[in-house]
Amino acid sequence: MEILPLQPVRFGEVSSVAQVSKKQQPAGTGFGEVLQKSMESVNSTLQEADELTRGLAAGEHGNIHETMIAIEKASISFKMATRVQQKAIAAYQEVMRIQL
Repeated sequence: MEILPLQPVRFGEVSSVAQVSKKQQPAGTGFGEVLQKSMESVNSTLQEADELTRGLAAGEHGNIHETMIAIEKASISFKMATRVQQKAIAAYQEVMRIQL
């Protein structure tokens, strides 16, 4: 293992912490992007359950088990999204209380 000597640092050449953190953060991992992907997933499960329900009511298919499973998946994912929203609002309110 080779140990390299320290190099002198000149003022103005040091990048800011924000620039370094932007370079190190992989693309697509921001909170907003993760939240958007999650909401799109919840929306797609709700649409799938709706399509299966309409198909069952119209007599296009008779698989009630698949339809009920899709409805329960949609219900659970919607409840989870609602809980996440409530937790995010509570966290925001807590941060606002701390700043005062």
